[in-house]
Amino acid sequence: MAMKVKEVADLVGISVRTLHHYDEMGLLTPDETTESGYRLYSQDNLDTLQQILFFKELGFPLKQIKDIISNPSFNRQEALELHRQMLLDKRRRLDQMIDTVDATIQHHKGEITMTNKEKFAGFDFSQNPYEEEARERWGNQKVEQSQAKLKNKSQEEQTKMMNEMNVIYTRLAELRHGSPASEEAQAAIQAWYDYLNNNFSNYSLEVFKNLGQMYVDDERFTKNIDKFGEGLAVFMRDAMNIFANQQNK
Repeated sequence: MAMKVKEVADLVGISVRTLHHYDEMGLLTPDETTESGYRLYSQDNLDTLQQILFFKELGFPLKQIKDIISNPSFNRQEALELHRQMLLDKRRRLDQMIDTVDATIQHHKGEITMTNKEKFAGFDFSQNPYEEEARERWGNQKVEQSQAKLKNKSQEEQTKMMNEMNVIYTRLAELRHGSPASEEAQAAIQAWYDYLNNNFSNYSLEVFKNLGQMYVDDERFTKNIDKFGEGLAVFMRDAMNIFANQQNK
C-alpha cells in the first residue's frame, strides 16, 4: 500500500523536509504523485530509503549514496550483507571508544594511570573504509574493467589508443572555459563516449554520467585529467551529465 510523505516520515523518524530534499536531489523519488501533488511511496521506495539510511549511518555523503544506488551493478542483497559487516566493525570500534572513555574517567579520578597511547585508543581519522569498499564494488567497476582490457592489448595498440585519448582530452581542454552544453563541447564529449565504448566496454548513459562524477569526486582522476588544463575534470563531468540527459530524452 502506498504511503504519503508524512506517513513515511513518522514511520522512519525523519522529517518531511528531509524526504523532500531526497526527492529534489534525485536520491529518492516516490513512484507516484497524485493529481493533488501528494507524494506516494511504494514498498520499493521504502526499501531504497532503508539502504540510504544504512549508508548514511556509516558516514557516506548523500551524493556518494546516490552514485552507488543508481549504479546498474548495485545489488541490494549484497549491499545488506556489506552493511551488516560494516556495522559490526563500527560496533567494535565504538566499544573500544567506550572502553577508552571509561578508562579516562578512572584516570581522572586517580584510580588508574593511562599512557598517552591508551588515551587515544579507538580514534581513527583515516579515509572512510566503508566508502572505499563501496566504491570498489559499485563505483570503480568500469574503470577496473577498462584497465584490465588495456593490459591485454599490444604495445602498439596501447600507444594508438593513448594518442586518440590525448587528442580528445586536448580538444576538451581547449573548450573548458566555454559552456559544457555547447555544440562543440557536446561533439567532443560524444567522441569520448564513443572512444570508451569502442575500446573498452559498453558504457550505458547512466554509467557514463556516474563516471563523469567520479572524475571530480576522486582526486586521483581529477589530478590526472587536470594535467590537460585546470578545471577540465569539472568541465567533463558537466558535459557528460548533459550528454547523458539529452540522449535519454
